Amino acid sequence: MKKKRMIALGVSVSLVAAAGMITTAAAQQQKRTLKNNMTEVYHILPQPVDSLVEAFPKGMVYGRLRANFFTYQWDDEVTGKQKNNYANGIGGSLIYKTAPFKGFSATVGLYTSQNPFNDLNMDKIDVKYAKSGKDTFDRHRIKDNGAYDGDWGMTSLAQAYLQYDIGKTEFKVGRQIYESFLTKSNDTKMIPNTFQGVSVIVKDLPGTMFTAAYFNRQKLRDHTGFHDVIAYDGWNENDDSAVNKGLTTARLEAHGIDDTKLIVVGLSNKSIKNLKVDAWLTSVPDLFWSGMIEANYTIHLAGGWSVTPGLRYMDQLDDGAGKIGGAALNGSLAGLTGPAKGYKDAGSVDGSLVGGRLVIKKGNGKLRVGYTAVADDADLIAPWRGFPTSGYTRSMGQYNWDANTKSWMFAAAYNFDKAGLVPGFRAAVDYTIMDYDETKELLGGISKTDREAYHIDMWERISAVPGLEAKVRFSRVNADNRTDGTDPSYYEARFEMNYLF
Repeated sequence: MKKKRMIALGVSVSLVAAAGMITTAAAQQQKRTLKNNMTEVYHILPQPVDSLVEAFPKGMVYGRLRANFFTYQWDDEVTGKQKNNYANGIGGSLIYKTAPFKGFSATVGLYTSQNPFNDLNMDKIDVKYAKSGKDTFDRHRIKDNGAYDGDWGMTSLAQAYLQYDIGKTEFKVGRQIYESFLTKSNDTKMIPNTFQGVSVIVKDLPGTMFTAAYFNRQKLRDHTGFHDVIAYDGWNENDDSAVNKGLTTARLEAHGIDDTKLIVVGLSNKSIKNLKVDAWLTSVPDLFWSGMIEANYTIHLAGGWSVTPGLRYMDQLDDGAGKIGGAALNGSLAGLTGPAKGYKDAGSVDGSLVGGRLVIKKGNGKLRVGYTAVADDADLIAPWRGFPTSGYTRSMGQYNWDANTKSWMFAAAYNFDKAGLVPGFRAAVDYTIMDYDETKELLGGISKTDREAYHIDMWERISAVPGLEAKVRFSRVNADNRTDGTDPSYYEARFEMNYLF
């Protein structure tokens, strides 16, 4: 392990040196910056041109060099179930945007993740045990039909769309990033989660944002190609952690469903002073749909303090998915009806969630207390990298939207850079308690047990090299033993470097 740590350090230093040698206009004014969740914010875009001939030469290229290192260590390794694992990814992306002509433009984004350091890779035969680092490679390619001799690296044309802008309204057609309540790019690894289809965002109405999308394909972060939006077929289709594994390709086809679609409609309104209301509808026709409404009201206090209480309600309604896939995300209730494995109705995906939070801000600091409770009905289906408990009680790597799960979170964040204390540095910590349903775990409906999670994120923007940023993440999870006596407690560490140019 010491050798592997030294290699990781060497790679990191090399990346910094390489980034420092790249000279671009970004040294004077950055074209993009990164949010805390590592998604990109564009500050400079191509300007409109008067002819189609000018659209391409006056377009802009956005580059990103990226490196990720992961280690995931179980307290109790279990043969065939839990194995300590680690992973790395070296690569980045090139995104090209044409200049707009009469409102029309185009974007393509090519992404790659390579794994050149064998001492930092798992044995290929063990890739099925990979946890947080699994998105740095395509496990399906490595498995190679059981031969385990496929390549580690993966490259994907994850974005390729046409865009039309009129006023404050934008239309996109093709492969694209689409951020909504349940659909996210979740760009915390090497390649973002993207969708294929049509979307529109309207901001022409005062204080209101309206958006809608129709997608027929999705590309998860560890896939090189696009796949079904909901069907589960191992690594061949949607194998996200929050997919309902009972909704298999074979079962869906047996019910006459061979090509699912994803429909999203959203509305955000700030017409009332200090009040923000969000509403989302997410639907997979002929299977299920979910609705969410959330309200956050900011109360400004003396001395620069503010307090913002927030409430969220989510409702998931069955429209045929229950009889096919069952109420449990693990697929163990597929084809069953009535009470089973701790669920009241195995053949229904009806479910809901309520959440509340209180956010306290002062200057460059923020505190948050959050609570969520999932009804004792079905697990919530969310395989598009948007998380039902996000912003309330979701900690790094934790999925706490199984039926009858209650969670509490205490979080804090501080920007030391803006406070003038530590140049370029900011940090966030959280402590989360999750209370899962012991009966469901005992009977095999879920595999999670009660736990507490400690998590810290730290970012550093390196002023000597504009566009260069490092991020370190640590998490410790103390969990109760499972019914079979095994211990699911673990710790993990992640290190990432980005250079934008």
